[in-house]
Amino acid sequence: MQKIHENILKWYDQNGRKDLPWRILHDQYKKYAKVDDLERLKHIDIAYAVYVSEIMLQQTQVKSVLQNYYFQFLVQFPSLKILALSSEDEVLKAWQGLGYYTRARNLYQCAKICMQKWGAKLPADVEKLQTLPGIGEYTAGAIACFGFLQAQAFVDANIKRVLSRFYSLQNPNSKLLMQKAKELLNHKNPFEHNQALLDIGALLCLPKNVKCKLCPLEEFCSGKNEYEKFHTSKKIQYQNITLDILIVQKNQYFLLEQSKEKLYFNLYNFLTYKGEKNASYLGEFKHTYTKYKINARVYFLKDDQFKDQGFKAVLDKELEQLTLSKLAVKAFEIYKKSVDAV
Repeated sequence: MQKIHENILKWYDQNGRKDLPWRILHDQYKKYAKVDDLERLKHIDIAYAVYVSEIMLQQTQVKSVLQNYYFQFLVQFPSLKILALSSEDEVLKAWQGLGYYTRARNLYQCAKICMQKWGAKLPADVEKLQTLPGIGEYTAGAIACFGFLQAQAFVDANIKRVLSRFYSLQNPNSKLLMQKAKELLNHKNPFEHNQALLDIGALLCLPKNVKCKLCPLEEFCSGKNEYEKFHTSKKIQYQNITLDILIVQKNQYFLLEQSKEKLYFNLYNFLTYKGEKNASYLGEFKHTYTKYKINARVYFLKDDQFKDQGFKAVLDKELEQLTLSKLAVKAFEIYKKSVDAV
């Protein structure tokens, strides 16, 4: 085991993605932020910053999080307290484009709970962390390890693949995987050990086209010769649906409705086309969301007498201030192209 740990840390030292800002929060990550934002980030709580990164990285690529969202979010909400004292609309707006908005709502609710229970600080205890909305076993372990420097094991999709092949486990349950993760844990350097396992899974121990010869675990890996046998990928069963979107302009104002459905809860959308007379067809686009493959058709209606049913009326320039669903954003882009073409 000592040799395994040495191999893992040596590989991480030479090949790990140590430039990711949430991996160097304990010393010099601030050099990655904009100069104007340094003062606001100067005293940021490390566990909180790790927490935000872990939630953002769920179902979102590292590149997108790093370039467009992570620092921007921390600058606007540099602490759990500031996050808790903000409005949900502000949080959703800052999250716009990342998708899976339940994550943002959970962040907001988590901040509120921590404000009441622990003085706007995340608890360091793994079990307490798991009582918070949106924090499961993996996220709790990652926060404890990377945010509080505890010797905690955890398993995400990448580490699951590494462990399954390393120990020749077919379809292991979460309990067995956690047991193996704890067996493999380097208690002397859990931070870099766990970061290395994440990178080995992301860069070498891939679902396909594995790079065993480059892997620091190859010498000890019992499943390296049958690596495909110890990884089963779940194919998403998409449901094809068609949505008809109606952009209504009434007295220079665009009409919007705030969604009450789970997926887009509290986000603003344009109306649903229901065969309104005089509406013109503008075009269509494809959109994928969770388990849905959507074909969205966009219609436009200018009607100063359109019946108001509690819709929100906003001017063109005010749309940018609202949290629109990605569907609404794409639909409005089609509308603007049609206007420009006239």
